Amino acid sequence: MKGCHPTVEEERALRAAGYRAIAGVDEAGRGCWAGPVVAAAVVLPDAVIDAPEVLDGVADSKTLTPAQRATLFERITSVAAAWAVGATPAHIIDSHGILPATRLAMQVALLRLPHPADALLIDAVHLDGWSLPQRVLIKGDARCLSIAAASIIAKVTRDRFMETLGRYWPEYGFATHKGYGTAAHQQALCRYGPTQQHRRTFRPLCDMAFAEALSAALEGEGA
Repeated sequence: MKGCHPTVEEERALRAAGYRAIAGVDEAGRGCWAGPVVAAAVVLPDAVIDAPEVLDGVADSKTLTPAQRATLFERITSVAAAWAVGATPAHIIDSHGILPATRLAMQVALLRLPHPADALLIDAVHLDGWSLPQRVLIKGDARCLSIAAASIIAKVTRDRFMETLGRYWPEYGFATHKGYGTAAHQQALCRYGPTQQHRRTFRPLCDMAFAEALSAALEGEGA
């Protein structure tokens, strides 16, 4: 598998400081035009922190193929001490903004863990107001094994959700592009308009809505 090889240096440092339930946290879908933003929290057991080769191949989900991610999803969930996911839907993303929505999804994932975490390793996002120790790592999914594992859980979970949406709205191609901005997705939007799963504050959707409103206003003036 191509890509960087994340390490367990951060996990070992936190464990040496006395922490025992260290959750890696990451998200998938922040830049999409449609669908939720999904976050995952993964707590690796001491056995994996001591022998990370158990999860050999785990890396930033963006560097892996769908088949690789699916295989690693099963391996991660079978060895993790705990894992959970959280999701924030499109209408909350539109009303609150993508960063608050991402934080909300991460918080939901952490609250759903069967046993609470006592320290966090998070990719790029700080959870304001949480009392737990947090290490925010830029490109953490390429550097830290727990975060990389969370990135795979989040990505696979979200992709499967988008494939389900594709059965309800097959004309949009959700099963193929997973809600990301592609030429085919834009063509479908132009032809059919947005669904309730689309993020209307994201471009090009907000631009399309503005153009429609402007056209309607001009038609009204000319009536």
